[in-house]
Amino acid sequence: MSIRHFINLPDICADELKGIIKHAHKLKAEKFDPPQIMAGLSLAMVFDKRSTRTRMSFEIGMKQLGGHTIVMGMGEMQIAGAESIEDTGAVLSRYVDAVMLRMSDHANMEELARNTTIPVINGMTNDSHPCQIMADIMTIEENIGDLKGKKIAWFGDYNNVCKTFEQAAPIWDFELAISTPEDLAPTSTGDKVTYYADAKEAAKNADVIVTDTWISMGEEGKSIDKFMPYQVNSDLMACANDGAIFMHCMPIHKNEEVTPEVLKSPACVIYDEAENRLHAQKAILAWSMLK
Repeated sequence: MSIRHFINLPDICADELKGIIKHAHKLKAEKFDPPQIMAGLSLAMVFDKRSTRTRMSFEIGMKQLGGHTIVMGMGEMQIAGAESIEDTGAVLSRYVDAVMLRMSDHANMEELARNTTIPVINGMTNDSHPCQIMADIMTIEENIGDLKGKKIAWFGDYNNVCKTFEQAAPIWDFELAISTPEDLAPTSTGDKVTYYADAKEAAKNADVIVTDTWISMGEEGKSIDKFMPYQVNSDLMACANDGAIFMHCMPIHKNEEVTPEVLKSPACVIYDEAENRLHAQKAILAWSMLK
């Protein structure tokens, strides 16, 4: 049986992705009496970026399901020194049952996956953040139902989370409106994706308004002036549909990408979204590790 890596959403069939989300809802309903389906299994978690939600959700999730975890920084491993990715993958495969990585280089993650006999899970790279999008989709389903035909509007930086929403749009059949400074606009957009230079045009008739920090890790000192027209504030939210929700994967820089008024409004579901990282991660672990 082939190894079930969870690295790129388009590499996994739509029915399986939707099945993971369905399982995540079930695991959330069982959160006070979780099934011990990971008993005897171990997950290695490797980080070269700071993490709150990714580390806690994977570690707690694995332990809730009865499994074990080991956490290492990238600098603690020989892969940061003289050891090849090939050797690292072979050794990890002999020690643990799966590995989750939060690292900068997407190509290195894919190379590691080619050199393991265990699942590799993408906890985040500079190119994509599929675990976040799975939690986001779970949160949207909880609040407004089936995504088919819905409109999600993204504002601010054209980053890894936005790019993964692009991958998700044709899978879940929703419309994605991307609104960023024109010099950051995607050079091409895929099926179900439209670019808008004007933020209010992008927000019209949206069911979900989403943003993220304008300054990612490693970009400290970057000017934010050009992003201000894409700030999520009360005026922008007023362009969306009645009952629209606001999402942000956190951490948040108040009065930059979003105003306190939006964060305190009934539309804000950021803490549901953060909790759902835990339940989505548990379902991803189950899909990847249990045959």
